[in-house]
Amino acid sequence: MAQNQDNNNQINIELSEEIAEGIYSNLAIISHSHAEFVVDFVRLVPNIPKAKVKSRIILTPAHAKRLFKALGENLHKYENQFGTITDPEPPGFPPMAFNTPTAQA
Repeated sequence: MAQNQDNNNQINIELSEEIAEGIYSNLAIISHSHAEFVVDFVRLVPNIPKAKVKSRIILTPAHAKRLFKALGENLHKYENQFGTITDPEPPGFPPMAFNTPTAQA
C-alpha cells in the first residue's frame, strides 16, 4: 500500500527538445504587484544597445518564495561542491527603458 501512495504523489513532467535546449540569459529583471511576481530574462550582447526579453515567467508570491528558497538551497549545494561563487561588481548598465506600463492588478 505504501508503494501505491508513493505513486500517487509522483508527477510526470514532460520536457520537449525545444525547451530542453534552454535560453541563455545574463540579466533578470524582477517586478511585482500584490498578486504576482514577473521575472523577465534578458540576453545582453556587448556593443549592442538594444536587448530583448527572451522569456517571461509569472509567479504567485507564494511560488516566488518557494523558488527563492529552492534557489538558495541549490546555490549552497553548488558552493559546497565547487567553491564560493564570486560576484565581482558588474560594470554600470546604461539606463534601460522598457516600454511597458507599471504593474498593476
